[in-house]
Amino acid sequence: MLKIKKIRAYYQAYRKDLAATLRLSYPIMIGQVGVMLMSLIDNVMVGQLGAVPLAASSIANAIFFMLTIFGLGTISIVTPLVATRHGKQDKDACGALFSAGIKVAFTFGVLFVGISYLLVSYFDIFAQPEKVVPLAIEYLIIIAFSAIPMMLFMVAKHFAEGISATKPAMYVTYASAAVNVCLNYVLIYGKFGAPALGLAGAGYATLITRALMAVGMFWYVFTKPRFRPFLRTFTLFKATYSQTKIILQQGLPAGFQHFFEVSAFAGAAIMVGWLGAKPLAAHQIALNLAAVTYMAATGLGVAGSIRVGNAAGEESPARIFRAGTSAFMLVFIFMSITCLLFISFNYFLVKVYIDDQQVINIAASLMIIAGFFQLSDGIQVVGLGVLRGIGDVNLPTVITLVSYWFIALPVGYVLCFHFNWGVEGMWVGLLLGLTVSAIFLTLRFYRLVYANRKQEATVY
Repeated sequence: MLKIKKIRAYYQAYRKDLAATLRLSYPIMIGQVGVMLMSLIDNVMVGQLGAVPLAASSIANAIFFMLTIFGLGTISIVTPLVATRHGKQDKDACGALFSAGIKVAFTFGVLFVGISYLLVSYFDIFAQPEKVVPLAIEYLIIIAFSAIPMMLFMVAKHFAEGISATKPAMYVTYASAAVNVCLNYVLIYGKFGAPALGLAGAGYATLITRALMAVGMFWYVFTKPRFRPFLRTFTLFKATYSQTKIILQQGLPAGFQHFFEVSAFAGAAIMVGWLGAKPLAAHQIALNLAAVTYMAATGLGVAGSIRVGNAAGEESPARIFRAGTSAFMLVFIFMSITCLLFISFNYFLVKVYIDDQQVINIAASLMIIAGFFQLSDGIQVVGLGVLRGIGDVNLPTVITLVSYWFIALPVGYVLCFHFNWGVEGMWVGLLLGLTVSAIFLTLRFYRLVYANRKQEATVY
């Protein structure tokens, strides 16, 4: 009888937690997919120009995100920081963190524009195919300026999500995605009297769209009544040293976590480029599809971070445990489904991008590997999210460094070039790195929760 009561208690507790996590995460997941949808649309529309422009956009985007991801990771800490203050009902602290976050985001944006221009002068170090280089340089110069509005959009998004307002970013993202399609159509192909700019047109469309996203998100935050109680301490002109210090102390390790992962994938793209334009185009197609599901999984990671942060603010270890476990359960189910879809419909999915049979064959084989690393990718991103929710950022940074730079890239390089597995070898290395990261981040979360739990009249 006691066992039945215990099982019933677990069921009731986790049913509520799973439902709460799903309610919080689905707008983030849809919004994150919308971000990737814009990238997918760009790749599909650029892919109609041929393998060389697609490869050029691949390498330029890889370099751009290798730079900006550090800043994006740093300001992502705003979500759990605000969520923890929200859990403590400290609305003034939430607004002060938003003020500081804007300053940090803008500073990073300007810095990334400067570094992008510096890299253009040394583009030869990436050793890309001769036909790809001039197109990639032109595209990178254009999208470099989009770093500033992109950073500002993200800090406003993280602030809103920290107070559990997860729908605004979704609305802004999909409105912007529609604008992006129209701009691509006009600027890439030269419609309605506009010149046909090709790949450069896609760059201008991305720049304009990201600027509109920033404007839309700030308009939403500053005009909707829900946010007003949190903005009483908002200021751009008074010192916010203590809040800036908190963001940088916890955000910089999070920035390195993002950087180690994304730079590993960018490094993989650079090495795949040594194999030629067609393997690089195939790599970009498969990676783009895998990134769509990854971005959806990040929605569950953010939701886990918010709910764990709220529970940490309330000092409830049992709620921390259930919130984290619910996020892990949901991402496992979601990524298992996408794994089956990738393996079952690999040729169908890649044919959407390009009409080049050699590229299609390579990309379809990569989709099989991508299917297998869906689970690892989803679990590791949720692991990072729930650990940020309890303020644990230093050891996870070491885990990501070892997983991607000491395992994924070296193994991928050896399999690709020494064992002549080609681009498939690089992807096997990435799969191994993601798996190691997923295992150790999960173990870290449960070790911390069990080590710090208190005696509570609630089930774990």
